[in-house]
Amino acid sequence: MVLTVDVVTPIVDDPRDFGGIAAANSLSDVYAMGGRPEVALSFVGFPTDKLSLDVLAEVLAGMQAVCARAGVAIVGGHTISDAEPKAGLSVVGSVDPARIWSHRHAKEGQALILTKAIGTGITGQAIRAGTASEALIRAATAQMLQLNDVACAVGLDLGATSGTDVTGFGLLGHLKNLIEASKLDAVIDAASVPLLNGVFDLAATGTIPGGSKRNLAYASTVVTFVDDVDETTRLLLADAQTSGGLLLCVPESNAARAVQRLRDEGCALAARIGTLAAPSGAPRIHVRR
Repeated sequence: MVLTVDVVTPIVDDPRDFGGIAAANSLSDVYAMGGRPEVALSFVGFPTDKLSLDVLAEVLAGMQAVCARAGVAIVGGHTISDAEPKAGLSVVGSVDPARIWSHRHAKEGQALILTKAIGTGITGQAIRAGTASEALIRAATAQMLQLNDVACAVGLDLGATSGTDVTGFGLLGHLKNLIEASKLDAVIDAASVPLLNGVFDLAATGTIPGGSKRNLAYASTVVTFVDDVDETTRLLLADAQTSGGLLLCVPESNAARAVQRLRDEGCALAARIGTLAAPSGAPRIHVRR
């Protein structure tokens, strides 16, 4: 059995999309363990003195639609009055004990495969600032509404032994947790990390959430940037994600097939971004351009 809970604040303006993103983000924790979500309880914080109940109904409808797509029943929930909207799920799922993905189970020589693009934190910041293009908002919204069910299934089929979803700690922060648990080094090719179209330019002009800056500081204790990786790229690799993809540790022999299957089955921007290696000392992440 897998139990998890996650709650987020709005990253987009549309209430139905917000509810759906909140649900997908919560369900992701189960997929990140190689599990299958089954039932959930909803939670919503809502400013009833500022927004109409029609908006609340839209948030709940978005949550319900995503859960229905995942085959998850929302069997109850709780709503409170809150100054800032919040939404999420407490999720119960199941996982095969012999195939559970733990941070401790990554292996030397495995390929690191990322199943979604990076940049939703910067996109959210740009939306709040009014500088996000409509194309970027659509692309980021569609990606955040996408479940990680396909990524989980492909990983299980092709021998992934460990993984994590890439969410609030950013790619580098979540990878830090994984390598420290498995006592391995990671080599990341920054140019191979998929980005939402337009986020690099936004980051380069200063559209960076405070959380992403804190993530970079958190990861910096284990990260070595090789070949003078620029500051914008460093911050993007630490960008705090909402409903991000999975980072899968897959046998080298299955890496190319895993990427192709992911792309064929709807994870269009999935990419191999690096390799796990034996550590020369304490575990470290080496980021190349």
